[in-house]
Amino acid sequence: MSEPHETMHSKRIPLTRMYEYRRMLPHYQKANRAIFVTFCKNDSTPFSSEARDAILQCCLKGNGMKFHLHAAVIMPEHVHLLLTPMQNQDGWSIGLPAILKSIKGASARSVNKLTNSAGPVWQEESFDHVLRSQESWEEKLEYIRQNPVRRDLVGRPEDYPWLWIEQSAQQMLL
Repeated sequence: MSEPHETMHSKRIPLTRMYEYRRMLPHYQKANRAIFVTFCKNDSTPFSSEARDAILQCCLKGNGMKFHLHAAVIMPEHVHLLLTPMQNQDGWSIGLPAILKSIKGASARSVNKLTNSAGPVWQEESFDHVLRSQESWEEKLEYIRQNPVRRDLVGRPEDYPWLWIEQSAQQMLL
């Protein structure tokens, strides 16, 4: 009678593996669909102004090559992006993991150089959401714009130096 219980028990995922599984969030991507992405700093120490400048430049660098960037905001300890992955020469969408690896890798090297340090700058995991509609796109754009205001860093979004919005998106806001 104890045998079925043992078999059942042996099929359970150990707690350490369950945590590992929960941490590895699935990332979905659809061709020609915008994605809202958030990734966070490895620790709670805020980025300096110079570091935020460097991170924003790294986000802008891939714009038009691997992805089309609609908006970005570099907060003291996290980043929000609204982007649409571009297609490679075979017509396949460039994967979000490759896009984030290039942004996070380049920005980590820049931040480490500025701070004369080494090691990881970003948490391994990122959070992303494929947008389903124009309404959702506008909501995420406004969320990015208002993030510095909600955190009381500035009174108006346009006063935050680490907020970037593409020209066509800015026109939609008018």
